[in-house]
Amino acid sequence: MPTAILPADLGFFSTLVAAGSLSAAARELGITTPAVSKHLAQMEARVGVPLVIRTTRRMSLTPEGELVLQHARRILAEVDDLAELLGTARGEPTGLLRVNATLGFGRSHVGPLISRFMHEHPRVEVQLQLSVNPPPLSDDAFDVCIRFGEPPDARVVARRLAPNRRLLCAAPAYLARHGTPRSPQDLARHTCIGIRQGEEAYGLWRLSPAGRGGPGEPVKTRGRLATNDGEIAVNWALDGHGILMRAEWDIGRYLRSGRLVQVLPEYETPDADIYAVYPQRHQFSARVRAFVDFAAAWMDAAARPATG
Repeated sequence: MPTAILPADLGFFSTLVAAGSLSAAARELGITTPAVSKHLAQMEARVGVPLVIRTTRRMSLTPEGELVLQHARRILAEVDDLAELLGTARGEPTGLLRVNATLGFGRSHVGPLISRFMHEHPRVEVQLQLSVNPPPLSDDAFDVCIRFGEPPDARVVARRLAPNRRLLCAAPAYLARHGTPRSPQDLARHTCIGIRQGEEAYGLWRLSPAGRGGPGEPVKTRGRLATNDGEIAVNWALDGHGILMRAEWDIGRYLRSGRLVQVLPEYETPDADIYAVYPQRHQFSARVRAFVDFAAAWMDAAARPATG
């Protein structure tokens, strides 16, 4: 009786799902789109059930496809762990490291961080995927996620890499035209730039007097501009379109140069400390430990000019 699932199918199917489409998988695998379609059809013929629902615009998995993906990722991870154990015996991290980060922070900081990491660990292969929102903690598609705020989930390991405050800021030109807010209530009379990200309530900012702590009092803001991309929002603030709440890591250089000015500095907003989050089963992985240690040291060094 022929084998329903072949070893080569595991990596193929995992790559296909991660890519999100036949054409994207073809680019990832270095083959043609018809070749990807043929391989998938052969898999489905062997298992006897459809694995993927294909439409002109999107691709989704059948229940059987979800089952295949779950086992494929587990088996591939075990094979990779074996390779890492052999590499550990040689005294160096090896194998594939899958990293996820948010769009703006990933481009500005995680990408350069990984570049430096690769120089020091030539036997590690890194795949970085950027997304608007962090993936679900139950998703096994990544080995390490760089995210803001400690996740409320004891099933994962969360290591704090760096402190990160959210600050209110605006361009000097905007403040010259519209005045500087003196209290959180003044924000209701100002144009604020909105960012639609994560599960946070859109347009609702929480501020508390410095040193008091707690979640802060909610302040409803309004404005004519909103985006799900933090880098675009920062550029709008630089152009004088309004007041923005953004993480210090994203706007620190503009505050230091004077292109942006902190607004209501005597008030605090909820912290957005930077964490490396990974499944508990990876806490003994040499490549994960090496990457997280490197990230912590790199971010500590990067933050020194801002605090010194």
